[in-house]
Amino acid sequence: MPREWTDLFITDHAGGTSPGPAPEPEERRVGRFRRLRENLRKTRQALGAEIQATLFEELNDETWERLEEALIYADVGARTTAEVVAVLEREATAGGLTGGQELTDRLVELLAGIARPEGTEDRIDLRAKPTVILMAGVNGTGKTTTTGKLAHHLSRELGHRVVLAAADTFRAAAVEQLHTWAERSGATFVRGPDNGDPGSVAYEGVRTGIEIGADVVIIDTAGRLHTQDNLMEELAKIRRVIAKQIPEAPHETLLTVDATTGQNGLRQAQLFGQAIAVTGLVLTKLDGTAKGGIALAIAHDLGIPVKLIGIGETLEDLRPFEPTEFARALVS
Repeated sequence: MPREWTDLFITDHAGGTSPGPAPEPEERRVGRFRRLRENLRKTRQALGAEIQATLFEELNDETWERLEEALIYADVGARTTAEVVAVLEREATAGGLTGGQELTDRLVELLAGIARPEGTEDRIDLRAKPTVILMAGVNGTGKTTTTGKLAHHLSRELGHRVVLAAADTFRAAAVEQLHTWAERSGATFVRGPDNGDPGSVAYEGVRTGIEIGADVVIIDTAGRLHTQDNLMEELAKIRRVIAKQIPEAPHETLLTVDATTGQNGLRQAQLFGQAIAVTGLVLTKLDGTAKGGIALAIAHDLGIPVKLIGIGETLEDLRPFEPTEFARALVS
């Protein structure tokens, strides 16, 4: 089943995770997987019967061609698709795979492996005190909502002391939205003057975190297009300002990507990664798209792991990403 919140984080506690609440009952975990599967329904329908066991009863050129088309349509990406289908075809030809459920299971295994790039860390390291998390993304990706939900889970479920810094100083609604989340989660809230310097807010957020002994400081930056060079440079400046107080910070830079944008999300991740060294992705709006395969394309092409996914509007719909269950929910 999808992993717990406590499994997402690396801390100083024994076992590498926060002690957190008791594990969920199996019934609730099964129910959550069903919800994940339902919210990925559009992507799964895009893959359609081509990925069901019945397709693989007869393995021939038409089978592989239809499978390639289905994966590309779901925005798994041409390069990723070609490699996956080549492996399946080679193993089937060698007699190592038969059709039906065996081949479907192998497809799930390959997709899950792609979603967890080799040599990357798909957890969030919270051992620094405070750990500084920088949130970035294009306008409208759900970045501020994700920031608030993440603060809530860290505070209410894991017992961490959190500081939220509203460095999106040009959008009053974002500041107020984040303030509401801070009140809801019990986090300390830091803001600056309207249209003020985002760097100064980030600096004050880190300073406050150090002063009060916070566990985590989360800095919400303004949404910006990846093609706006001046705003991308502003993000780089925020990183430099943060590092003046804690040289190794930010410890985590999470980029929110709207799954409905499909392959454009890959380009966003590439350019943001060049500007601010992205360490992980938050893939949002998966419930409203047939393009959920973009998670695999980004992980494979850029080597950036997906760490969180958003599959709906509620607090519970922000979940730690679990590659195997994601792959299974896509094709099963």
